[in-house]
Amino acid sequence: MSVGYARRWFGLGALALSMLALGFDMTILNVALTTLSEELHASTSSLQWIVDSYLLVFGALLLPAGLLGDRFGRKWLLLAGLAVFGIASLAGAFADGSGGVIAARMFMGLGAAIVTPLSMSMLPAIFPPEERTRAVAVWSSSMALGLPLGPLLGGWLLENFRWGSIFLVNVPVVVVGGVAVALLLPETKDPSAPRVDGFGALLSMAGIVALVYGVIEAPVRGWGEAVVLVAFALAAVLLAGFVLWERRAAEPMMDMGLFRDPGFVWAMVAAITANLMMAGVLFVLPQYLEAVQGNDVFGTGLRLIPMLLGLLAGGIVTDRIAPRSGHKPILVTGLLVLAAGFGWGAFTELGDGYSTTVLWLLVLGLGCGLTMVPAMDAVLAALPPAQAGRGSGLVQTLRQTGGTLGVAGLGSLLSALYRDRVSTGGLPHEAADAAHDSIGGAVAVAGRLGDGGLLASARDAYVHGMDAVFAACAAAAVAVALLLLLFQPGRAREDAVTAADARESDHEHVVP
Repeated sequence: MSVGYARRWFGLGALALSMLALGFDMTILNVALTTLSEELHASTSSLQWIVDSYLLVFGALLLPAGLLGDRFGRKWLLLAGLAVFGIASLAGAFADGSGGVIAARMFMGLGAAIVTPLSMSMLPAIFPPEERTRAVAVWSSSMALGLPLGPLLGGWLLENFRWGSIFLVNVPVVVVGGVAVALLLPETKDPSAPRVDGFGALLSMAGIVALVYGVIEAPVRGWGEAVVLVAFALAAVLLAGFVLWERRAAEPMMDMGLFRDPGFVWAMVAAITANLMMAGVLFVLPQYLEAVQGNDVFGTGLRLIPMLLGLLAGGIVTDRIAPRSGHKPILVTGLLVLAAGFGWGAFTELGDGYSTTVLWLLVLGLGCGLTMVPAMDAVLAALPPAQAGRGSGLVQTLRQTGGTLGVAGLGSLLSALYRDRVSTGGLPHEAADAAHDSIGGAVAVAGRLGDGGLLASARDAYVHGMDAVFAACAAAAVAVALLLLLFQPGRAREDAVTAADARESDHEHVVP
């Protein structure tokens, strides 16, 4: 059954609205981290888990969720995912502590893990080949639009309402999007989709949990502590077991053959790199703008906009240039621009004002857009059309795992350096612990005690840690750019893959 022109484009609008809510959620929380630290007395570790609990569940469940939708029908499972996301947002809005917020964020991650791959895999089923590229661009842009709107909306809400409003705002968007999906989109299935491998899914989820736990806890407990070493060892064993299991499974959740295609592999490396860095930076930057530069939450949201506008500009440039140049030169350029932005930011000093900060924020955003957009375009081009569902689940799993590790790893590096540098001598024990634990705690203690020396020390320590994080990101971006320059296939290979994909038949089934 073909889907009418108007119906499929209005249906895409419904999917875009749903993805807009997920885009809000990725950045609206970042401008609230300092507020959550103060209102909920959340430590740096708790703040990381508030961010990572969502990403952890999201990344772990994307692949099985995509397969379930392919096998049993995408539309109604997508609606179930929207319902879970909306109910969890409602619960998070009225949580009375960091533990409740973390639990709500986990269920929000579950809902998002269902919505993201299913909404993406519906596109090849309802759009003909000549319209798919534009449809994918609209779908991707809807989440990107949520990124700059999230900080602004979050800042305004926090200025005028209690902190729970940053979760409550998701509910009406999800309701409207869900009604539109129910009325406009047809049910779609892929009869050839393999069954979900429960044991493989359990291995991958447990491995990711162990890995992120080790990365977050290492700076707090110590890198040589037994529990940290056990977490890393367990992660290595579980993830290696998952790969071996998938290689031998009769119906693998993950097509291991994709990893023999250099076009897919190196584009995926670039996408993971950009996602990892962006997620880590969006954890670090809002606290710098608010706690160090002294902006309120709405002002912090406003000051993040140049970076996110740079990201959108990079996407527009990609759309104009990629058809003529191919993906490789744009990706290499984007990574080098990203490295320049991080390198510039790594020289930030305590007395720098926003007039200096905004310049490297623009460069960071442009570099991220020139990297992330062509990377995702190249990855999707490398996926066989018959594997659109589980392929999109695999792509999103790898990207979101990278984002989780970005928050965990870069946040842990920042936390370790901050702890080593901040001076809390002479403070009462509880006040010293709070100031030592996070920049938000230090600002609160300094304000309560009128201790200007503590405030200056905490801000200096935070800038020192942030500079180190940016320097590490710059080095990593240069390294990945060199690897892509050496090993990623060029334009001729991309054209050959596109031509081969165009000859493959579409196995999707649309249910009237």
